[in-house]
Amino acid sequence: MLSPAVSFFPGRDGVRLAYREVGAGRPLVLLHGITGDAGLWLRHGQAEAIAAGGHRVILPDFRGHGASARPHDAAAYPPDVLADDGFALLDHLGLDDYDLGGYSLGARIVVRMLVRGAAPGRAVVAGQGLREVLGVGGGAGSFLRRVFAGAETFEPGSAEERAAQGLRSSGEDPVALLHVLDSIVATPAEPLGGVQVPTLVAVGSDDERADSADQLVAALGNGTRAVLPGDHRTAAAAPEFVAAIVNFLAAPR
Repeated sequence: MLSPAVSFFPGRDGVRLAYREVGAGRPLVLLHGITGDAGLWLRHGQAEAIAAGGHRVILPDFRGHGASARPHDAAAYPPDVLADDGFALLDHLGLDDYDLGGYSLGARIVVRMLVRGAAPGRAVVAGQGLREVLGVGGGAGSFLRRVFAGAETFEPGSAEERAAQGLRSSGEDPVALLHVLDSIVATPAEPLGGVQVPTLVAVGSDDERADSADQLVAALGNGTRAVLPGDHRTAAAAPEFVAAIVNFLAAPR
């Protein structure tokens, strides 16, 4: 796995946040999902493959994740703070002509940045549908809250117990992650129609989020759909996902 050097930048509140870079060319900021870090884009060579197409791929770690600070004070996680951190990264790097993408939670943060005025040339919203963007239903968030809040209380062999074991073995911080979940802001449908940035909505065919992905395309002002093989866990590593991103970013503007 490619292991680029870690650099740091300050959030708007001064919290120390980490990012990595791969390649050179047109900047592409890619955001990861809940738990984990920029390794989502490095583990299977996705960032390297995208960079080979002429991109400077920029991979931040969300606060509470990876090499970024993991404060336990709830005050460090105000509503929409991950979008604030995204804007702080753009400011830190002086980016005004760039592309923006994310997977799972990262995709929700891309949407938050778009409705708040981010103006990338193109955007990738992957592993999410309209239901998740609207914040409808419990979904994965309710499952993760149970895992983060009670790692020792689950039925042996249950999905929660397996997830809790994975959390412990990977060194994640459940206190910080609960605060991250609390900071996530839902996006109403109305402002989505005002987003005119060309946006690729890419979801695995076996992902439970796929059933509202077409609705998200329809809600966006300029959305395009891509169907990927796999489920929510595996689609991010599919070669077809990298190809979809590269082809979408290369399309005439």
